Amino acid sequence: MYLRFGWVVGNVGLIGTLIIVTLATSITFFTGLSISAIATDRVVRVGGAYYMISRSLGIETGGAVGIPLYFAQGLSVALYTIGFAESVVEAFPEFRTMQRAIALVTTLAVALLAMKSARTAIRAQYFIMAAIVLSLVSFAFGSPVENTVIEMWGAKPENSESFWVVFAVFFPAVTGIMAGVGMSGDLRDPSRSIPVGTLAAVGTGYVIYMGLPVLLAMRADASTLIANPLIMQDMAFWGPAILLGVWGATLSSALGSILGAPRVLQALARDGILPSGMRILGNGRGPDDEPFIATCVTLGIAALAVAVGDLNTIAPVLTMFFLTTYMVLNVAAGIEGFLQSPSYRPTFRVHWAISLLGAIGCIAVMLLIDAIATVVAGIVVLGIYIWLERRELESAWGDVRRGLWMEVVRTGIFNLSHEPDTKNWRPHILVLSGAPTRRWSLIELATAFTHNRGLITVSSVLPSGSRDTAQQTKLEATIRDYLEKRGVQALVRLITAPDPFVGAENLVEIYGLGPLVPNTIVLGDSEEPSHRDRYCDMIANLHQAKRNLIIFRENADKGFGKRRRIDVWWGGLQANGGLMLILAYLVRTSSQWQNAEVYLKLVVPDRTAAESAEANIATLVKQLRIGAIPEVLVADGQPFYDILHNSSQDTDLVFLGMATPRENYTDYYEQLQARAAGLPTTIFVLAAPDFAFEEVLTDNA
Repeated sequence: MYLRFGWVVGNVGLIGTLIIVTLATSITFFTGLSISAIATDRVVRVGGAYYMISRSLGIETGGAVGIPLYFAQGLSVALYTIGFAESVVEAFPEFRTMQRAIALVTTLAVALLAMKSARTAIRAQYFIMAAIVLSLVSFAFGSPVENTVIEMWGAKPENSESFWVVFAVFFPAVTGIMAGVGMSGDLRDPSRSIPVGTLAAVGTGYVIYMGLPVLLAMRADASTLIANPLIMQDMAFWGPAILLGVWGATLSSALGSILGAPRVLQALARDGILPSGMRILGNGRGPDDEPFIATCVTLGIAALAVAVGDLNTIAPVLTMFFLTTYMVLNVAAGIEGFLQSPSYRPTFRVHWAISLLGAIGCIAVMLLIDAIATVVAGIVVLGIYIWLERRELESAWGDVRRGLWMEVVRTGIFNLSHEPDTKNWRPHILVLSGAPTRRWSLIELATAFTHNRGLITVSSVLPSGSRDTAQQTKLEATIRDYLEKRGVQALVRLITAPDPFVGAENLVEIYGLGPLVPNTIVLGDSEEPSHRDRYCDMIANLHQAKRNLIIFRENADKGFGKRRRIDVWWGGLQANGGLMLILAYLVRTSSQWQNAEVYLKLVVPDRTAAESAEANIATLVKQLRIGAIPEVLVADGQPFYDILHNSSQDTDLVFLGMATPRENYTDYYEQLQARAAGLPTTIFVLAAPDFAFEEVLTDNA
């Protein structure tokens, strides 16, 4: 403010400066509103901005912002004490050789003041504030340095910087609102003090920043304001008071940083974000829980930075970390306000659009100040987030992410059409697996079909009365944990029923949400003769429910073999043929079968039919772009199942279509099982009626 305001007015004039002050303060004001909303919704404990973000957007997001925020605040101590030392040297040139020593002593002094207690440090701020007020009063009662006419738009374009360059230089002057938020754990009533203090600071700063440009423009012309950084000292009633103001501003900022940074570090350690060996940093001392150890660590970082001396290269990145914090606070308040969860009941209400506008403003300012530093800061924050995500941290509090996903899911469900869509069709699978540990191949097959894009529900039917609701819920959680440990993304659903067939039919009938229901049922083959009639009735009922049926018949000796070859026995593109091709393509393009080849096999009665069939099928395969290898086989009077066994005995997976359920379907199914005996692992496919699977393949072909 003291060194740059004259330069700002000189470059863009009085009107341009007032616009810059208003724009910059508006962004800070919106952020202050967001902070106030969050602070009045929950108790804000030690950690300030980190605490607010982690309790709203989750521990990973809080840590990703909190760790850079800590270093930004810690290194800011060095920036401010170096700035203080530079101003001392400017006033007393004889101390020029001692500049670094002055900065180190000043750093130690503010740290010792903070270590004594936060209350002592805050009391010292009153004396610093008095020096700043004295400097402002002295400037207000000062006089012009030359006769001038108020220049509304500043110096001539060739002698001045652009509006947005000046805006970027000025904006850091309005970013000090986090000092009070950083002391959240030491405030008697944070939910009252944070909104009042934050908004009062923004308002007071705005009034002062709107008044100073008027006085500057009245007392010197644009070229003088640009050329002389200490022009305010020349204008003041008592010039040395401006120097006191500079010292007060730098020392006040250094104290704010040395008080805030250790408290962020203390909160990070207590929440388990830092490595276990650093948990000691979360310890507090005395009745006020002062972060003594964290303050010592922060002092070490600041002193090392002072010893290095030149922080100009990292200063822009530090500014980005502060602005990232403001942006995320706006995002947190905006999401909470948009979702309107019953748990979110701030006494200070802010419309979510205002918070969103504040977030957009922060991003815009970051890019204007330094686009490269913005990218660097973003990479750092993203890297920390990924690191924390991989650590799978567990928090004892809920956050807004579940509510956000619920809103996304709700919106998606209501926007889904109830009519099937061939363009976007993919299998959403209900796996009737029983105990997953005993029939893992069914789940493995389902994951090969979905590629973690469609939905998988692993389900089981329990005997009636075998589990109460609490036991059933606990068993579902156990299965979910088992699936997660094996890297499978799936839902789990258990029901009770008198027998498994009734349970399966009931599950297919009732399971789902609106248009989002399983369209494909995966189940194991049944070789128990006593169950075969009921099993075939279930197939017929599921087919009538317009579900695709995939019956998995595993060769216990071979399993999935080498996962190198898939045979699809094809009778045309419609119905079963289209669905089998889609499923084979999905299996081949999954990570487990990535080296497999799909052979599309068609049996024709004689050589004459083979010639035309070969040409047609080759053209079709090329158009469909599924990477299958066509193979036309001539029957010459051989039964189909003899050809099947001879041709597919060395494959790894066989796809066979099933007939539509009809009378005496049990007899048909028994014959199918008998003829498939001895084959490699086989999948029987029965496509749902009234769905054009061929259009899934031929759309855009």
